[in-house]
Amino acid sequence: MTNSAPGDGAVEDIDEFLHQMDCRLAGWDEPLERLRQALAEDELALYCQPIAALSGDIRHPMAEVLVRLREEETSLLPPGEFLPLFEHHGMMAELDSWVVRHALRHLARGSRVPRLAINVSAQSLRNPAFPLMIAEELLAAHVAGSALVFEIDEPTLLAGGESLARFAAAVRKLGCGITIDGFGRRAVSFAPLKGAWVDYVKVEGAIVRKLLTSEIAEVRLKAVLHVGEAMGFRVIAEMVEEAELIIKLMSLGVPFAQGFGIGKPQPIAELAAS
Repeated sequence: MTNSAPGDGAVEDIDEFLHQMDCRLAGWDEPLERLRQALAEDELALYCQPIAALSGDIRHPMAEVLVRLREEETSLLPPGEFLPLFEHHGMMAELDSWVVRHALRHLARGSRVPRLAINVSAQSLRNPAFPLMIAEELLAAHVAGSALVFEIDEPTLLAGGESLARFAAAVRKLGCGITIDGFGRRAVSFAPLKGAWVDYVKVEGAIVRKLLTSEIAEVRLKAVLHVGEAMGFRVIAEMVEEAELIIKLMSLGVPFAQGFGIGKPQPIAELAAS
């Protein structure tokens, strides 16, 4: 009995057929091998987007680390084009480890931005060896744990579970910080933030962008600020683009902001030296 696919006639081996179609979808002949090559040969590039303090003397106390893939000499693929492949092949912990290792190398050489925020995937959170890798890389680079902040997205926060609690406890022992990214996109309760394990909460950009026109958006942001005061975390406004919005955030007492109005992503070496 043969398997068939619409428009392609009879297919003798459905697994081989799907593999070929997966390759076409990815745009590479062998996606898994391409990802392994990118990691082994350092064909990834780190970018950073600054996070500004809206008061105080330090202009950029933090920056979020972003990763790009070098496809050709002058071409860099954005994460949306290759991160789904890392996720599909179960390689996010390997990618996250690569990012941690190379971010620490930049910090070890000296940086005017003292803290780097690194996104952590759910696959890495489930890997008990991941915090051990962080500890080893911090030691090897002679960098204090306080120089790293790990960003966990809101869906992972809401899913909770033992792996999240284990990871947060482990990295906090190293002196690292924890940020919740995109808060307010789906969350309808502050209960998941209970406890003293969150250092920063990034307010979802859709809320921030409506601050100039929506009273509801302002009420929601103020609620996050009040809970932050009670629970001990600080608030970062995402997707800040207009000067008028920066003034509004300052009037509300929001301590940090990130977005194109603050600074665009740039190579990590350029930001560290700026």
